[in-house]
Amino acid sequence: MELKRVVVTGLGAVTPLGNTVADTWQALVKGVSGAAPVTRFDASKFKTQFACEVKNFDPLNYFSDKKEARKCDLYTQYAMASTQEAISDAAIDLEKVNKDRAGVIFASGIGGIISFQDEVLAYDPERGPRFNPFFITKIISDISAGLISMKYGFRGPNFATVSACASSTNAIIDAYNYIRLGKADMIVTGGSEAPISIVGIGGFNAMNALSTRNDSPETASRPFSGSRDGFVIGEGGACIILEEMKHAIDRGAHIYGEIAGAGLSADAYHLTASHPEGLGAILVMRNALEDAEMTPEQIDYINVHGTSTPVGDISEVKAIKSVFGSHAYDMNISSTKSMTGHMLGATGALEALVCILSVTKGIIPPTINHADDDRDPEIDYNLNFTFNKAQERTVNAAFSNTFGFGGHNASIIVKKFVP
Repeated sequence: MELKRVVVTGLGAVTPLGNTVADTWQALVKGVSGAAPVTRFDASKFKTQFACEVKNFDPLNYFSDKKEARKCDLYTQYAMASTQEAISDAAIDLEKVNKDRAGVIFASGIGGIISFQDEVLAYDPERGPRFNPFFITKIISDISAGLISMKYGFRGPNFATVSACASSTNAIIDAYNYIRLGKADMIVTGGSEAPISIVGIGGFNAMNALSTRNDSPETASRPFSGSRDGFVIGEGGACIILEEMKHAIDRGAHIYGEIAGAGLSADAYHLTASHPEGLGAILVMRNALEDAEMTPEQIDYINVHGTSTPVGDISEVKAIKSVFGSHAYDMNISSTKSMTGHMLGATGALEALVCILSVTKGIIPPTINHADDDRDPEIDYNLNFTFNKAQERTVNAAFSNTFGFGGHNASIIVKKFVP
């Protein structure tokens, strides 16, 4: 069976840096940090009092009225918003597309944690249970995929993927595979997350995962720097429209690039920590290269997982050097989490989107917040981490890595589209 080619025709994003793809990209290239003190609740008693929140988001720009918006958790609102932009960007004529062959695979690592928190905190044992009738549908991780399909009438493959921080990369990979196997012509894919809450920050604080640099939130996410002390939690949504190549060409779609290949692996090591020698990361990158039928030398840029954690950054660097050998020193490497924070289940979709734009525009967003005198002796600084300033270069192919709690690893390769 000959596999179909899969191309990208639409992009959408709601992030801590902007509520559109254009605004987000502009801030990324400028090296803007999205971190600031938490505004959603009083975090003064928490070890971490800051986050990368989405700013100036109005759900009424995406829902018919307040009643409809209130039926959805914030994570679903971000999903709907980013999808609306991507559908518009792809210029899809809903009257002409075969909706039986158009699907939705959309991820969330946690789902409606804010709605869950609010309902439980509101419970009064004396009064008895009085839960919102939309409580369950607001919290389940699949509801965004369902609501997107309902809004646009897409009746093809429809589900959510959950693999912690790798969730939306898994969603993209599943969408890619369904299309190249001929099971769908078009799939709306991506992920969203809204974890900035009492239980979200409290839970990650309890496991000592978050940075506690409360005196300087905007510089707290500092991947590959010696003083890094944990990730900065972020939120938002990112959506990518994938299509079978001929389907896209026949309808005259603008094509951003092509999904070249994808890889999956497991660390099989620890609940939260990556393997110290990067064994799972090595395997997932090799699997992606094999799937794409590409050599390491064909990759120009890696958007790394790079969360700014003490162990994770080191193991990913080891894995890159193992897979790419001497070519590792010729590539650009950057962690856009230094600006967006870690958007958990949405991060893979956003970083895939960043790779697609890097291929299209020939610009590598930086890894910000690094000082030359802030080095880790276990990290090889001869690698080009694109510190502090964006770099222009031709990007024919880019790699996106995402690694999730539980040892879930997922990588995709995007490349320039050549008919």
